[in-house]
Amino acid sequence: MFQRLSPLFPYLKRYWRNFALGGLSLILYNSAKAMVPLVVGSAIDDMRHGLSAAKVEHHALLLLGIATVSGIFLYLMRQIIIGASREIEYDLRNDLFAHLELQPPSFFQQHRTGDIMARSTNDLNAVRQLLGPAIMYSANTIFFTAVALPFMLRISPWLTLCAFVPLPFASVLVQYFGARIHTRFERIQAMFSDISAQAEENFSGARLIRAFAQEEAQIAAFEESNREYIRRSLLLARLMAMLWPTLEFFLGFSLMLTLFVGGREVVLHHMSVGQFTTYNVYMVQLIWPMIAVGWVVNLVQRGAASVVRIDQLMKQQPAIDDSEAKPEVATEPVAGSIEFNNLSFAYTTGGEVLHNISLEIPAGSSLAIVGPTGSGKSTLVSLIPRLQEAAPGMVLIDGRPIREYSLASLRHAIGFVPQETFLFSTTIADNIAFGVPEATETGIEAAARTAHIGTEILEFPQGFATVVGERGMTLSGGQKQRTAIARAVLRDPRILILDDALASVDTYTEEQILGGLRTAMQGRTTILIAHRVSTARNADRIAVLVDGRIAELGTHDELLARGGYYNDLYEKQSLEEEILTA
Repeated sequence: MFQRLSPLFPYLKRYWRNFALGGLSLILYNSAKAMVPLVVGSAIDDMRHGLSAAKVEHHALLLLGIATVSGIFLYLMRQIIIGASREIEYDLRNDLFAHLELQPPSFFQQHRTGDIMARSTNDLNAVRQLLGPAIMYSANTIFFTAVALPFMLRISPWLTLCAFVPLPFASVLVQYFGARIHTRFERIQAMFSDISAQAEENFSGARLIRAFAQEEAQIAAFEESNREYIRRSLLLARLMAMLWPTLEFFLGFSLMLTLFVGGREVVLHHMSVGQFTTYNVYMVQLIWPMIAVGWVVNLVQRGAASVVRIDQLMKQQPAIDDSEAKPEVATEPVAGSIEFNNLSFAYTTGGEVLHNISLEIPAGSSLAIVGPTGSGKSTLVSLIPRLQEAAPGMVLIDGRPIREYSLASLRHAIGFVPQETFLFSTTIADNIAFGVPEATETGIEAAARTAHIGTEILEFPQGFATVVGERGMTLSGGQKQRTAIARAVLRDPRILILDDALASVDTYTEEQILGGLRTAMQGRTTILIAHRVSTARNADRIAVLVDGRIAELGTHDELLARGGYYNDLYEKQSLEEEILTA
C-alpha cells in the first residue's frame, strides 16, 4: 500500500505543517471529547448522594464548556486537514496539466483524450478524498481509541477485554473487503475512462455522426457502455452494502457484551452505576469511529487505485526536452537558416519515413515542398520546431544543432500553421493573438488583413469579438486556415512554416493571401507545403518529395524544364483549370 501511495509523499512533505497543526487540533478535540463520559459518570454518582439544582447546573455548564472547546477544535481540525487536501489537489492538478503540456504529439496519439480527462478529474477527486477525509477519520479513530482505552481499562479490564473481543474479526473483515474494493474500483475507473473517451469522440465528431445518420447507433453503443459502468458500480455498492452491516453487527455484538458483562458487574457491586455509564458512553463514542473504518477503507482503496492511474501519466517522461540545450544559445538572435544533414527519420510505430535528406535553406529565403500524399512533407517540417525528434545533428538552425536551443527559444522563433487547423472556443481576436499576449488591436487587425480575412471578420455582427465555438466550428475551413495564418504572422517569427495552409481556399483567395504574405515573408525564412503549383511557383526554390526522398530541387522554371514529377503536376493542374474555365 505504501509503495502505491509513494507518489504523494512529496506533496505531504510540502504541507506537513498543515497536517501537524491539524493533528494538534485533532488531539485537543479528542482529549476534550474524552472528558464527556467522565463528567456524565461523575454526575450520576454525585446525584446518588443527593439531587440539587446547583449540582445539575454545575455538571451541565461543565458539559457545555467541554462541548464548546471540542467544537472549536473540531472546526479547526476539519478546516486545516480538509483544506490541506484541497491545496494538494490544486498542486497535483497543476503538476499533471504542466506535465501533459510537455508531452509530444505521439503521447496524445497513444492516450485517449477521454481517459486523460477521467484521470484529471475523477481520479484526482478520489486522491483528495484519500488525503483529506481518509487521513482525518483514520487518525481520529486511532487517537480517540488510544485516549479512551486507558480510562476504560481503569474502570474494568475484564469488561474492556470482553468488549474488544469482536474487533479483531472486524479488522479481518476490513482487510478482506478492502482488497476486493480496490480491484473493483480499478475496473470502475477504467470503465469511466472508456465512457469519457466515447463521449468526447461523439461530441467532437458530432457533424460526422449526423452526416452518416449514426445517432441511434452511437446512442445504443453509449448506453451499452453506460450499462456496463453501472453494473460494475453496483458490484462495488453491493460489496459496500455487505461491509457496513457486518461492521455494525460486530459493533452491536460488542455493545451487547458490554451491557451483559457490565450490568452483571454493577449488580455484583464491582463498579458503580456512574462508572458503568461512563464506560457505555465511551463505547457509544467509539461506534462512529469504528463504523468510519469501513468508509475509510473504501476511500483508501479508491484513492490508492487513482494514485496508480495518475502516476502512470506522471511517469511518462517527455520524449523531447531541454536536456541538451545550452543557456548561451537562448540569448542569441535566430537568423533563420535551416539545414537538414543526411536526415533519416522513422516513427516508433512504423518504418522509416524520410531517407537521407540533405538540404540547406538560407536565412530569409523561401522553399516550397510538393509531393504526393504520404511522402513525408509534414513530417519533415515538424522536425524543425521539434514536434517530432530527429537524431542528433541531423537538423541545424544557423549552423547549430536544434537540440542546443531550448524549446521555448526555438519555438518562439517559429510561426507554424499545421495541416489540421485548431482554434480555441473563444473570440477571433483571442485566437489570432494566441501566443502573443501583448498583441494590440491594431496588430491583430493587420495580421488578419495579411491573411486576407480581415474584411470577412468585420462583416460578422461582433467583428473580432465573435466567438468561434469549439474548435472554430462556426467558421468555414478556409476561414479557420486564414485565422491560423494570421496567428502565425502576428508572432513576427524568423521562420514561417505553412503546412498546406491554403488547401481549403480557392485559387482566387489563394492569390490574395500569397500577395499579402509576400510582404510578411520578406526577410524571414519561409517554408510552404503545397499541393497546388500556384502556391509553390513563386518560392525561391521548390523541393519535390517522393517516398521520403528529395526527387527534384530547383526553381519553378528549372523543374518544368526537367520534365519530372513537378512538370507532370503542373500540366495536370493546368488542364484542370482549363476544363473548369471552359
